Amino acid sequence: MKLIIAKMNKGTYFSLVHFVTFLILISMVCTNTLVEAQKCKPSGKIKGKKPPKDQCSPGDECCKEGKLYTTYKCSPPVSGHTKAILTINDFDKGGDGGGPSECSGTYYHNSIPVVALSTGWYSKGRRCFENITVHANGRSVKAMVVDECDSGEGCDAPHAYQPPCPNNIVDASEAVWKALGVPKKDWGWLEISWSQ
Repeated sequence: MKLIIAKMNKGTYFSLVHFVTFLILISMVCTNTLVEAQKCKPSGKIKGKKPPKDQCSPGDECCKEGKLYTTYKCSPPVSGHTKAILTINDFDKGGDGGGPSECSGTYYHNSIPVVALSTGWYSKGRRCFENITVHANGRSVKAMVVDECDSGEGCDAPHAYQPPCPNNIVDASEAVWKALGVPKKDWGWLEISWSQ
């Protein structure tokens, strides 16, 4: 009798292991499906207009007449270390960043570590004044979110006649680039990750 119970318990144990394995596999499939659903797809396109004379700063990427630019209302999902592209922005009055920051309606000196995030990450201002940590070049720096890098609009005066932002941009002041130890000649584009 004891031997039969032991065999039943062993069989029950193996059935339980199989059931738990099945649940884990189902969970992984559902998680992958959710991640796939969260991928950011383009929301549309806008046609470029030629900037009026002296309206697009030298060295900036200016919109080209008739060129189609992809727009986004979303950004890739945020994780512990979200991959992004670091670009450079002039947040000072009269700089190539355009108008004042969306979060405060003011300008920021470029010696202050501040950033603008692509539309999806900016989240309609929900990240305003939050500090994020930018990781690159074996270093990290905290920077305050003060603006949106607009992924849904562009090629007009409010956007300094520049194309819409890609959906994975952290647009940073000079202070961020300096803190990351990037040589000035390499400022402008860098693969990074950021965290909250």
